[in-house]
Amino acid sequence: MAHFCKYWDTPRSRFGDLVVITFLLVQFLDGALTYLGVRTWGLTIEANPLVSSAVASAGLGAGLAAAKLVAIGGGIVLHLRRVHYLVALLTALYVAAAILPWTALFLAL
Repeated sequence: MAHFCKYWDTPRSRFGDLVVITFLLVQFLDGALTYLGVRTWGLTIEANPLVSSAVASAGLGAGLAAAKLVAIGGGIVLHLRRVHYLVALLTALYVAAAILPWTALFLAL
């Protein structure tokens, strides 16, 4: 009978641990920058329609926290399933599409 390898059978990797920690840090930074950006310029500055809808529905703190918790939860699930390259790609995407634009806006003040 063949043995099928489950994701939890594969060993942990330092790369995966580093990637998920970086992902979590980027999520926290994006949440903080989004909070400051929306407080400074209003909700129309937020480009992500899922985040702006959550904030419009639940308020800035609760809506942003919910959106970040969903993103963090998804990243952790991918990490636990050992899909580390996808977590790394998502981290790079967040840096390029969220962290850098927010940073540019705040530096222009």
